[in-house]
Amino acid sequence: MATHAMQQDDARPASAGPISVDQLDRLTRRLAETAEHYDRSGEFPRANFDLLAAEGLIGLTVPRALGGHGAGLGEAVRVLAAVAKGEPSTALILFMTYHHHATPARARNWPQAIYERLARDAVAGRGLIGGLRVEPELGTPVRGGLPATIARRTADGWAISGTKIYSTGSTGLDWFSVWAKTDEDVPRVGNFLVRADSAGIDIEPVWDHLGMRATVSHAVHFVDTPTPLDHAVDIRRAEQWAAGAGDPSLAIWNALAISTIYDGVARSARDWLRAYLNDRVPTNLGASLATLPRVQEKFGEIETLLQVNRTLIRDAAARYDAGDPPSTVEVNNIKYLTTANAIRAVEIGLELTGNPGISRKNPLERHYRDVLCSRIHSPQTDTILIAAGRAALGN
Repeated sequence: MATHAMQQDDARPASAGPISVDQLDRLTRRLAETAEHYDRSGEFPRANFDLLAAEGLIGLTVPRALGGHGAGLGEAVRVLAAVAKGEPSTALILFMTYHHHATPARARNWPQAIYERLARDAVAGRGLIGGLRVEPELGTPVRGGLPATIARRTADGWAISGTKIYSTGSTGLDWFSVWAKTDEDVPRVGNFLVRADSAGIDIEPVWDHLGMRATVSHAVHFVDTPTPLDHAVDIRRAEQWAAGAGDPSLAIWNALAISTIYDGVARSARDWLRAYLNDRVPTNLGASLATLPRVQEKFGEIETLLQVNRTLIRDAAARYDAGDPPSTVEVNNIKYLTTANAIRAVEIGLELTGNPGISRKNPLERHYRDVLCSRIHSPQTDTILIAAGRAALGN
């Protein structure tokens, strides 16, 4: 269940002005100060979200008419990059709220009063929302199949029962968007909004993974959890989802946000490595490691990988904001390339540092654990490359 230190009057309005480079740099430094603590404790990074609320950044993508910045994808990835460079679990949780407010189908198709409530909460520094989709048996719905989680009609609305796993942000969210099917003769499938403090919710603390430990991606169990009738905000026949009736902008936001977050991890690793190589002066060398041509070559490889990432992400975001969005195949290819580049960039750092790179007293090993988690985000590599191959072959 979420608890909040910020009240509505405490948070700076999200529309307070443009977000400067200096503001983002300060934000990165503040978040980096406690990144090791959250990695070791596996706690929800509440203080980080209090900071983001105070900076007016929770409601970044909320429309201006509702008090937000009305930021596009390009501005959102700028902020996510800064947050991820400081503490990437915070960025992943924040992204879920950003894309819930940035994709127009929600504001257009959801009940207006419900959407506006969530939007104004975000502007006030609250209203964190996350999608709960993955299940023990089904896995991710990206690969097809109906969820076991079921929404039964009651006299007052719906009662939700089922289990969701890998529920990013679980203990710190205000709202769950639960992927479930109805108990109708011909089931409908879709998203049911459930307040995180509703009855019949049990969060099982099972998230104990290699990296991204502060995402608190625990299992969430629902037992006849009530939610109002109109909180079935987007439910459809299964064949409508299979036919691609969903909002295509979701895929674009997902691919570029995931790319940005793990690129941010690699950039943080790069910055630490640069300082280490300049400061390390072996006695038999008499100069820093940074003066060695071989080290310069490998560091140049890191810079090239990260330059490619930035170019791909910025170009795709700019196209989206200009009304000429890349295709789903294109953005998923970007996700595949940029996350592979990010992993390789951190690996090069490990090659250059040896034992110090994998010591827990240095952050490089944490960055490596975090960046490896990029591989598990949907869509995974096989899905991306099969789709790219089919498109190129005309199938």
